[in-house]
This record gives sequence, structure tokens and C-alpha cells, in this order.
Amino acid sequence: MMRQSTTHQTIPPSQPMAFAISGNLIDLFQKRIYPAEIIVSNGVITSVKETADASDQYILPGFIDAHIHIESSMLVPTAFAQIAVIHGTVATVSDPHEIANVNGREGVQYMIDNSKLSSFKFFFGAPSCVPATGFETAGYTLDAKAVEELLHSPDIWYLSEMMNYPGVLHNDPEVMAKIAAAKRIGKPVDGHAPGLRGDTAARYAAAGITTDHECFTLDEALDKIKESMHILIREGSAAKNYEALSELLRLHPDKVMFCSDDKHPDELVLHHINDLVKRSLAKGYGLFDVLRAACVHPVLHYGLPVGLLRENDPADFIVVNNLEDFDVLQTYIDGQLVAEQGETLLPDITVKPINNFHAAKKDVEEFKITAKSDAPIIRVIEAIEGQLITNMLQLPAKVSDGCIVSDTERDILKIAVINRYEKDAPVAVAFIKNFGLTHGALASTVAHDCHNIISVGADDASVCAAVNALIDCKGGLAVARRSDDVTVMPLPVAGLMSLENGYEAAATYTKLSTIAKELGTAMHAPFMTLSFMALLVIPSLKLSDKGLFDGAKFEFTSVEA
Repeated sequence: MMRQSTTHQTIPPSQPMAFAISGNLIDLFQKRIYPAEIIVSNGVITSVKETADASDQYILPGFIDAHIHIESSMLVPTAFAQIAVIHGTVATVSDPHEIANVNGREGVQYMIDNSKLSSFKFFFGAPSCVPATGFETAGYTLDAKAVEELLHSPDIWYLSEMMNYPGVLHNDPEVMAKIAAAKRIGKPVDGHAPGLRGDTAARYAAAGITTDHECFTLDEALDKIKESMHILIREGSAAKNYEALSELLRLHPDKVMFCSDDKHPDELVLHHINDLVKRSLAKGYGLFDVLRAACVHPVLHYGLPVGLLRENDPADFIVVNNLEDFDVLQTYIDGQLVAEQGETLLPDITVKPINNFHAAKKDVEEFKITAKSDAPIIRVIEAIEGQLITNMLQLPAKVSDGCIVSDTERDILKIAVINRYEKDAPVAVAFIKNFGLTHGALASTVAHDCHNIISVGADDASVCAAVNALIDCKGGLAVARRSDDVTVMPLPVAGLMSLENGYEAAATYTKLSTIAKELGTAMHAPFMTLSFMALLVIPSLKLSDKGLFDGAKFEFTSVEA
């Protein structure tokens, strides 16, 4: 049953209150395609009539991203919507977890308030893990009481991803109280359990958790489907699991949805859920199975008031040219034409930023690590292209003047995390492999999930310079070619989001990404990959502002082995 949405408001219509549109209707319930005329009045479909013939175009429900952090697009919701609609997306199931770590409930409300300035349909969840663990510093804590209060809001549709899967498996009282509140109120619980298989997956699902978007192997996904979980096939800017999981569209099509989780602006301007639809059809998966995953399953699972091309539904639908190219010609939301021929019709919205940033500038000496022996062996984070998981390596260190330093010849670089919420907190430093920088450094305040400052670089001076550039602007992305040559993309909204529109932000981000690749990295999305190197809930070795963390043992460990 659909619930009344309070998460969006209608912008002034740009077309008549009543109109008709004809085409080949793709009926995802009857699983048939037929020529039809659709009558829309006051934003609602009042009639769907089969006709003798129709134009060559095809009409179908709009796409839904079943799990995304809007903040990761570096755009506020209204700016995100402007881009998403050109790709046929009409709604998102959005976890405001990122801004909640920075600004708490005020941050969640900021996202909701901004989203209401757009006709796009945002459905926010109550962040379940703020902070994600107790082993890092966040800007705020949302305890079980605060989460339950959020869940009672009509603007909140579900309990966001329960990342603390050890807490679920060990019946942590605070964790279980949040899940119990969602069950009591009648809202779904999203999951986050990378790598859980067999009995542990069964115990996690038995707690009442209904989805997972972290599967990176088909066998893992099948284990979770066996426990009645829905699998969200994720294809983001860093984590790309589609190729590993797409066979689910044939094996268990009714248990699949599509999501991006985290998508940077340069990719968002190119494609969104429409890309997964095209790729799935090119692989030969059934049209109706693919489109139900992209359009129907999120609506049914979360009870969303998004139209599915039925009489009395909201008039949320898209028009595509054909079933081969699947190019989106028009996007309608509540009967309003919001995108046409690749151009957005949603207006620019002026917004005011909020933030939470107190770190003072650092000295290069704070990034040094003194060697404890003449030939130290160090634990090294091994970053993996296209994945959020990492490996733990033990490698001989390079020592210079008694300090362990970056070794660019072996691609072992310095990585640092700095607490943004306190003025003079100590710098946490470790080492990472596979970023490939031969000189310079990258830094970001987009660092899941606490969003402290994170930096990787070939030398301490460049790392320090990139970090200090972000402290100066209180958040953003930075690339240091050298310690005296730093380019910055400011993110004044919580250190996470730009005030630019989507195309401007994409251009700025592309510029920084290009410079990063000039420094030697071959990573597809180096900033996105860097942002997950502080995400402790995904194994196996990560770095928080408090130190190097062994995600398999769920405890701190030392740099030197």
C-alpha cells in the first residue's frame, strides 16, 4: 500500500493540467507491450486505453535508484535531480547517512528541506549507524532514541543500511533497539553486510533486515536471497558489482533492484540507472525482468508513492525511442515534463550551506612515522579497483633518516586521516598500495563515513599541503602537484556538497580527476576509492582518525607488523 508522501512539492507546471500522450505502453504487470493512449489530469493518470496503433515511441514507468547517498554526487538534492531526470530517473531511495555524520539530525533535515524544492521524488531513510563504529570520530551520534524519533517522521521511509553487522550478529542492545523501532513503526530495514555467507548471513537476515547492496560475488548474493533478502545490484563510481551479480536477473529476477550507492558528478552527467538497463538488455536478460528491477521492485518493497503507469497512479513515466537504444526522450513526474531530449527542465535553486569543521592547519612534521627498527615490516592497505573491500599486506618498508616514507617505486604511499571536528587532534598515518602516484598528493573531506580529512601522497610535504588547502576552505577535494601547487574543489555544504549545479560540479571534478591522473594514478575514480579507505565496516584494513584498523578482527592494529 502506498503511503502519502510529504517528501516533495510540485514546482509550477510547464504544461497543461490535462493532456494525452500516445505510444507503445510497456505494461510491467501484465508483461505485455501494446499501443495505448494515456490521459493525465492534475498530475494523475486518469485513463489508460489500448488503441489500434501508436507512434514508434515507448512509454514506461520512470527509473528508481534503490539505494544512494545523494551527498556522494557532491550535489545538493535539487541539483542532483536536475541531472538524474535526463536519464529517466524519477525517484531515489536515499540514505542521508553522510551528512548525518557531519551535522546530525540538522543535516538530515537539510536534505529533506532542500528536496522539497524539487518535483523529483526523494525518499529518505533514518541513518542507523552514526557513527558507523566507535573507532572513529564523527560530528554527531544518533542513538536509538534519536533514530526512533526520525522513524516516526512521515518524511522518513525506512531504516537505512545497518552497517554494524557485528552488532547485529552479537545482539548489541543499541543496534537491536533501532531495528526493533523500525519493525514496530512498520518501516523496512536496509542491510549492509559485505562478505557474509551461510549461517552468519542467515542470522543477519533473521534480525529483520530485508536488503543488501554490498554483495560482491554471486554466491554471496545467492546465500542472502536464500534468506529472503532482496539484492540491490550496485554500480557506482568506485564499487562496481554489476558484472558479478547480473546473472541474478535470470536466476532470481523478483529479488533484484538496481542502485548506485555512491556516484560522483562526472559519471552522473553521463548516465544513471538507465545504463544498467541498457547493459542488461544487451546481455539478453528479459525486458520485463530488467524493467521491474529498475522501476517496480523499489516501489513495492518500500511502499513508495511513485506511479507505475496504472490508472489513478501519479503520472511518473518516461518516453524512450526504441527497445534497442533505449534513449530517454522525455521524463514526467506528477504529470510535469521535467526533462526532454537530454535537457533538464528543473530550475536552479539557490541554497545556503551548513557545515561542521574545526580542524587547525597541520605541520609537515605531524605526518612523519618514526621507524622502530632498521628493517621494519609494515602493514599496507591494498586498494582494489572497483571494490570497497581491501586486502592487508605485510611488506618491507622504505626508511629515510629514521622515518618510514612513501616508496613510489613499489607504489607504497603514505595515507593520512585527520579529525575535522577538533582543532588539534593528532594525525593518523599508515601506508597504502595501488594508488600509483609518482609525485604529489590527493586529499578529500568526503571520507566515509565520518568524513574526516583523508589524504594519500608520494611525499609528506605534498600531503600536508593538500590537507591544509582543505582546512582553509573547510572542506572539499584537493590535488597537490607539489607542496606549492594545489588545486581545490570547495564543498561548502558539510564538506560534502557543492553549491554549483550538476554540470558545473562535474566539470570542476573532472578537472581535479584529470590532474590526479597526471600524477600517475591509473584508478578509474581515485577520489571515490580514497573516500572509502576510512570506512572501517568494510574489511579488511582501513585507517580512521584514531589509527589503523583491522576490519576482520574489528580492532586497531599497528603500522609495523
